[in-house]
Amino acid sequence: MSQILWVDDEIDLLQPYIIYLKGKGYDVTTATNGEDALDRLSESVPAIVFLDENMPGMTGLETLQEMKRLHPEVPVVMITKSEEEHIMEQAIGEKIADYLIKPVNPSQILMCLKKHVHQQAIVSEQVQQNYRQEWGDISYMIDTASTIEEWQAIERTLSKWDIELENSAMRSLIEDQRTQANAAFAKWIAKNYEGWFSGERPVMSHDLMKHAVFPLLDKGEKVLLCVIDNFRYDQWKTIQPLVSECYTVRTEEQYTSILPTATQYARNAIFSGLLPLQIQQMFPNLWVEEGEEESKNQHEKELVQTLLDRYRRRESFNYWKVNESDFCERVIQQLKGSQAPLNIVVLNFIDMLSHSRTESKMMRELANDEAAYRSLTLSWFRHSPIYELLRLASEMGFTLVITTDHGTTRVKNAVQIVADKNTNTNIRYKVGKALNCSSKNVFSIEQPKRVGLPCPNVSSSYAFCTGSDFFAYPNQFNYYAQYYRNTFQHGGISLEEMIIPLVTLVPKR
Repeated sequence: MSQILWVDDEIDLLQPYIIYLKGKGYDVTTATNGEDALDRLSESVPAIVFLDENMPGMTGLETLQEMKRLHPEVPVVMITKSEEEHIMEQAIGEKIADYLIKPVNPSQILMCLKKHVHQQAIVSEQVQQNYRQEWGDISYMIDTASTIEEWQAIERTLSKWDIELENSAMRSLIEDQRTQANAAFAKWIAKNYEGWFSGERPVMSHDLMKHAVFPLLDKGEKVLLCVIDNFRYDQWKTIQPLVSECYTVRTEEQYTSILPTATQYARNAIFSGLLPLQIQQMFPNLWVEEGEEESKNQHEKELVQTLLDRYRRRESFNYWKVNESDFCERVIQQLKGSQAPLNIVVLNFIDMLSHSRTESKMMRELANDEAAYRSLTLSWFRHSPIYELLRLASEMGFTLVITTDHGTTRVKNAVQIVADKNTNTNIRYKVGKALNCSSKNVFSIEQPKRVGLPCPNVSSSYAFCTGSDFFAYPNQFNYYAQYYRNTFQHGGISLEEMIIPLVTLVPKR
């Protein structure tokens, strides 16, 4: 039973309301002045307070201030005869939940209760009901999907329900449906992926600049391309309200990452406009092989220049890779003085979060599932200088393109693989000689050159985990299975890793 505290110096005149609320199952406690109300509040904390603004002794506003000091979590609804603007503003400034003008009627009171006491339960029940009704439609979409556009729609739909059901008892149902979708998507990729390199294909990593950036430059727009490493579609939807404070979405698309869904391959493909094999052949000094120790993405700026040169584009550009907040502050200062029409910033925070979560027990607790992962992303974005960078870009009139090189997925099931000692270390994909895996759910590419991938050796092949699987070697299998289980990884095949956001936004004027 929800408890109400109603404070009014004419409480006797409100008995019909109190009787009505008790008939609805509420426990109503009353007070006729601010001092008594605070005494009641010290004895028992109500679910909501209805507070008269005009009372003798302590005014309603004075009582409100003290209530908020003692119990800031309790919603307070101010009820007053006055419609003076300064009273409303002061009450709102003290964080009232609502504001009603006398005379009020019972339905207004009941609406306030539903809005401020029962809203979460009502919304949760409605969301669950809506998902129950849509569950069959989503399953049908998964069973019949035959185009990349249909898989994009599935990822959007699943991400929507991931977010809306994250605190619901039905959360396990959407997780099961995502597992079903990823299994079907992996089979579809296995059937269609190679054909994309000899025929019609969706927009992929090496198409992104031509598809999303060059047309903006051709129209004379100044562009800020923001590439957020390891950025999933659900994470974009989480930060979108903050971005929308200074930008308006012009187009929201999804594009498809090449395989492997790893920075070395996908991001280099974005900035060069080439497949990895083409980079290796055309610019061998800009391609770092799997076994080499140097950074796999240290030549991104040079790759952008090669792309502009090939298309005979004369635009000047800036390129920044941000790993630390202090450096982002310098980027903000440099952008202020920039005359370049193209500005590229790579943000590595989410990738760093993913790696630290794998290695740190504390970070595993902070980001123990997708909902917590989204929450950390939102907190980072809200409090980082990146937020200020985007505000500045809006003020300067930059068209903003937000995207990523690949997404990430939470892995759960270890599968054994046997490989030689020169095989790479990524646990979602392997490239090497004589790869031998026990799982039937692995997608193998025996002739890498057909899909634009380099071959470290003549007999090298690629193997990709699908769904929530990850590779572990037979030696110390149980240790690594436990170590990596429930961590966020990338490199393999899943909707989260391959179907990723590409959003173009324009400044709010």
